[in-house]
Amino acid sequence: MHPNALLELVAELVANVLKLDAPADATVSAFFRQHRNLGPRERASLAETVYAVLRERLLWQHLAQSGAGPLPRRLAILAWRGSESFLRSALSPGETAWLDASRAIDRSTLAPKLRHNLPDWLATPLLARLGEEEFWRLAAALNEAAPLDLRVNTLKAKREAVQADLAAAGIKAEPTPYSPWGLRVDGKPALNKLEVFTSGAVEVQDEGSQLLVQLLAPKRGEMVADFCAGAGGKTLAIGAAMRNTGRLYAFDVSGHRLDALKPRLARSGLSNVYPAQIAHERDERIKRLSGKLDRVLVDAPCSGLGTLRRNPDLKWRQSPESVAELQAKQRAILASAARLVKPGGRLVYATCSLLDAENEVIAHEFSAANPSFTPMPAESLIEPAMLCEGGFLRLWPHRHQMDGFFAAVWQRQD
Repeated sequence: MHPNALLELVAELVANVLKLDAPADATVSAFFRQHRNLGPRERASLAETVYAVLRERLLWQHLAQSGAGPLPRRLAILAWRGSESFLRSALSPGETAWLDASRAIDRSTLAPKLRHNLPDWLATPLLARLGEEEFWRLAAALNEAAPLDLRVNTLKAKREAVQADLAAAGIKAEPTPYSPWGLRVDGKPALNKLEVFTSGAVEVQDEGSQLLVQLLAPKRGEMVADFCAGAGGKTLAIGAAMRNTGRLYAFDVSGHRLDALKPRLARSGLSNVYPAQIAHERDERIKRLSGKLDRVLVDAPCSGLGTLRRNPDLKWRQSPESVAELQAKQRAILASAARLVKPGGRLVYATCSLLDAENEVIAHEFSAANPSFTPMPAESLIEPAMLCEGGFLRLWPHRHQMDGFFAAVWQRQD
């Protein structure tokens, strides 16, 4: 494709994504379906440029003010993530000079918000929690692309064998530092046609998400529920940890998300998983299981701000109001899920949020209101202790090189 034509397509996609009326990945996927003639390299340039715009939106919009032409084109030029020579062949002499001048600006002289690229409502609590030095380390980490983590399905393969299979396909993978099932892959290789993927030997799953299953620690033959199962990434990991025994309920209010679990479930080889769509957290199906389950995972709906490396649009699509709405859901869902746990059973509440408001605040409120549930220090359940803070699992992208996750654990006493 002619360089200028591709740049115009990037600008069009940037304009679409910045409407912020849908998740960025869905907008990009829909755009690619409309432009099936694009090759893999062209698609990569488009996608990476769009995500670069979202990661540092405040900076690019500031620098774009000095340029000329349509704003989406200026943003695409500034954030371009394809071939440099390809880009320059699409630019006018004026655009080339403007780009060089923009790149020559010393970013350290810019206002803080143009360097961290976080909305004030998010930057303020994170700065207060972490302090100046660590806040800037987090901000830098959030503006980087996340690696690709895989979970090896131990029902079908061993990690070393999968690592060798990937190497034979020209894909370098290293064991994840903390999860015994994980492999970390550089870049974004196409996996969906490889035998290790189609056979169900691996699933894409961030290492932090895998560690939640270690906290739940499901055992053979138990009755377990993944209360907000979604597309089932954690469900599949739980089922494998149970060695395909017992009974594992995958509850969700979204039939569409549960439908996405079906092909993954078929690949996994699991037969102990029972997906069930529920109307709400007080559904009759839930009431019938009251006090009967050994372990319950509440992977609560949340802001997703721990996944900003993968989903940078969330920091622009979420707001203090949406977080407050999510808190109400989190409280209600956790309270309902707790009723399923039998005496001696374990309850895990988890989010992929960075905010205390969705994490420690909810956990402490639940403990105060439910004295029959005794908090279990995460440090006693998972190693190393550096993954934990204040008795909770607390994962940070800049500290642990994985998505931001939180988890609290309780044991029911009566």
